[in-house]
Amino acid sequence: MTVGKYEPNLDGSGVRIGVVQARFNADVCHGLVSACLAELKHLGVEDGDVLHVTVPGALEIPLALQKMAETEQFDALIAIGAVIRGETYHFELVSNESGAGITRVGLDFGIPVANAVLTTDTDEQAEARMVEKGTDAARVAVEMANLSYALETLAAEDEAGDDEDEVLVDDLEANERR
Repeated sequence: MTVGKYEPNLDGSGVRIGVVQARFNADVCHGLVSACLAELKHLGVEDGDVLHVTVPGALEIPLALQKMAETEQFDALIAIGAVIRGETYHFELVSNESGAGITRVGLDFGIPVANAVLTTDTDEQAEARMVEKGTDAARVAVEMANLSYALETLAAEDEAGDDEDEVLVDDLEANERR
């Protein structure tokens, strides 16, 4: 038996990305988005293929992502924010609800959503993770956009009745965006 394998594709050329950034915990969020946008550029995503919007806080991120997804103009979305533990239950509420909303947008609309909303106990923990998490979000968005495109194209070809006996991985590689 031949097992097909699809290799991660981090070529961002032609990939359209929507970025939603919370303004609460501004210093950390600025670090996250700076790292994210720099990595998107490094991966080949053109400035004109990125829409970056801001919202007040992490709880507002899912609605902005949903509105972006509704436009069908993006190949992937990125959520950027920072929820830092305080002395009340509010941390758990914001962390859980924003995370659930972000995940729901991706599943409801069938669009990859990279979740770069940090949830940390301290400002220092958030600052230590912001560059890595911002960079990772860009990589996740591009990789998942390319994988989604390849799988959607493969499914469309299967529905069209392509009867050729090709190995699955060959089909996936042939259907990459580039």
